[in-house]
Amino acid sequence: MSLLLWSIVPAAFIGPGTVATCSKAGASFGLALLWALLFSILATLVLQEAAARITLASGKSLGGIISIKYAGAKSKWIKRLLFGAVAFGCAAYQAGNILGAVSGLLLLSDLPQAVLVGALGLVAAALLWTGSIKTIARFLALVVFFMGLVFMAVALRSPVSIGEMMAGAFVPSIPGGSELLVIGLVGTTVVPYNLFLASGLSKGQGMAEMRWGLGLAVLVGGVVSVAILSVGLQVEGEFSFAALAGALTNGLGAWAKALFGFGLFAAGASSSVTAPLAAAITGQTIFGGNDEKWSANSKNFRLVWGIVLGIGLLFGLLGLKPIPAIITAQAINGLLLPIVAIFLLIAVNDKNILPKKYVNRMGWNLLMGAVVLVVAALGVYNLWRVLFLNG
Repeated sequence: MSLLLWSIVPAAFIGPGTVATCSKAGASFGLALLWALLFSILATLVLQEAAARITLASGKSLGGIISIKYAGAKSKWIKRLLFGAVAFGCAAYQAGNILGAVSGLLLLSDLPQAVLVGALGLVAAALLWTGSIKTIARFLALVVFFMGLVFMAVALRSPVSIGEMMAGAFVPSIPGGSELLVIGLVGTTVVPYNLFLASGLSKGQGMAEMRWGLGLAVLVGGVVSVAILSVGLQVEGEFSFAALAGALTNGLGAWAKALFGFGLFAAGASSSVTAPLAAAITGQTIFGGNDEKWSANSKNFRLVWGIVLGIGLLFGLLGLKPIPAIITAQAINGLLLPIVAIFLLIAVNDKNILPKKYVNRMGWNLLMGAVVLVVAALGVYNLWRVLFLNG
């Protein structure tokens, strides 16, 4: 089933980063940043569809297209830049994934953090070692479904009026102190490595099947993300995972803490698989092509996901405060996104690679261009604030 396979996409961005960033946005600024979340969901759909369309139209993945367009020796730096941006983003995500998953387990268990980190690492490595995307997708589908039910059930209890929701959704604003969260909301939803993941997952599908599967999967992820932001409205006092668990307990009862702890763990565990996997797939498509040296069971493929997984485990063992680290990771990916999106926009307009009917039309170019400009502007604005106003 197409939706089952595409469920790996929302599972990749509904991790601890989404839980922390969306709920923090709701707790600190109410519905004022809902517009940023809705924009990021739209941007995800637009960019993912373009990446998948490239593969279906050309028979080559996004990474393969990049490899062809920049095949000369002088172009190696472009491929390295793209791979470096995606791999760095995956490593940043992975740190947040591990910290978030362990934070969930600590709400349920008194075991030492090092033991929990080690156990999580073994499970993630075992899943990745199988080299089967479909097997991982089935596992992630169950996790995303569970997470969705938990947060949507609690979100329905949020005291939100239709007027407030409409204002937050369609009246953009950046309240003082929300700059990092705004770019974080984009970075936690429009996941750069998901563009390469979508390209790889689309192989063997028809155009209509791809669009339906991807569209429904992103919609599910969007609904869950909005629900998480709504749950954040119920947090009182200083924001933390414990405070968020308290809000769930007030709304559903004492059992909600355990439910949230498992949900946070599940989100982190699922994303702990997809982040290293996406980094390896990106390296495979950019550098490997059909080379056996980059097959799913190859040394190079496993080395990439192993390094990304290892970085996440290292940060988990360091015992950093999870929420600041997680939100920073999302913001880093928000800053890296324009690099990948620009190359995607160039590729989807290349008539030498794509049949004419699959090349972007003016309307799609305007939409994709707007996405790139908005994300780049948010990133530049955030850097300007940090360097010149907070320095």
